[in-house]
Amino acid sequence: MKNNYELTMNNKFIVIEGLEGAGKTSAIAQVVDVLHYQGVRDIVFTREPGGTPLAEVLRRLIKTKLIDEPVTDCAELLLLYAARVQLVELVIKPALARGAWVISDRHDLSSQAYQGGGRGIDKHLITSLRDAVLGNFYPDLTLYLDIPPAVGLARACERGKLDRLELESIAFFDRTRERYQALAAVDERIITIDANKPQSIVSSAIRERLTQWLRAQVPTTP
Repeated sequence: MKNNYELTMNNKFIVIEGLEGAGKTSAIAQVVDVLHYQGVRDIVFTREPGGTPLAEVLRRLIKTKLIDEPVTDCAELLLLYAARVQLVELVIKPALARGAWVISDRHDLSSQAYQGGGRGIDKHLITSLRDAVLGNFYPDLTLYLDIPPAVGLARACERGKLDRLELESIAFFDRTRERYQALAAVDERIITIDANKPQSIVSSAIRERLTQWLRAQVPTTP
């Protein structure tokens, strides 16, 4: 049986955010389960950086530590936005235009947190760059999985070899987390999930908060 709000639900762009080891893959699975329960079948999955041939090449450049040439902070930021604008224009916007739902592992909030908080790049510069290349395009919902850096990195280490960004210091990830938390606190489009709990509790929280959010999106009948 369909839920009361399924018939009038418009497609949305949902993003999963968080530090390394926060559990984004598991969170995406929970989001999919909730959407499937509502009868949603047309879902496009993507990730950042990446999601297009060019963006995947840029992803490798961003994540690989070059032996003879360090990647400057601003170069890293520009590479991320180059990959992002390719993905938004060639994949995400077309998918939304045809009525598909889009779920992304990371989006612009990552740059604001990692490059703005972790790297310390001026937030006004990042905002200006974001506005210049993305305009008024924003996710409809972001689920931010909040976790202490030490816990998340320990989980990431269990997955295997760490990439260039994952090898940053705890202090870097502390700054990144602080920026995530500050941004989430002032943006009603971001829902914070405490990811430093057993997986069953985290999954239940994601399902509950997402279901509440979906219900709130249904136009009220006069």
